[in-house]
Amino acid sequence: MQAGGNRELEAKNYLEKHQIMELLNYLTSALLFSRPEKPREYLISLLEQLRIAKITGVAFPFFMDHSNIVSMFEMMDTSNKGTISFVQYKEGLKTLGLLNEDEVLKDDGHVITLEKFRSEVKKRTEKIWSAF
Repeated sequence: MQAGGNRELEAKNYLEKHQIMELLNYLTSALLFSRPEKPREYLISLLEQLRIAKITGVAFPFFMDHSNIVSMFEMMDTSNKGTISFVQYKEGLKTLGLLNEDEVLKDDGHVITLEKFRSEVKKRTEKIWSAF
């Protein structure tokens, strides 16, 4: 019985080391965001773009541009104050597939601005792609 537990731990460590779950969450979010007619071809194309970006050193493919991030932020900022709560921030990252369910974010008590949200989306996306 212990051998099975060890194998499960090895699998979990492997997935964490290579950020596979984050990559799959990100790809799923990209797929749902774009809703292409041919989802398998879209995913293959996205992975191919990533491979080429990695080889050539060009920017990685990103399915959300600045206007999309602004729109998402504005949907969460219903009072139009220019800030969102920490809870909204976490949920936004989860929605984008950029926050692992096991990950614990520390609430420092500060409100989240658009720039902070955009910066974190970019940083987390680059981290996922760099692990590929």
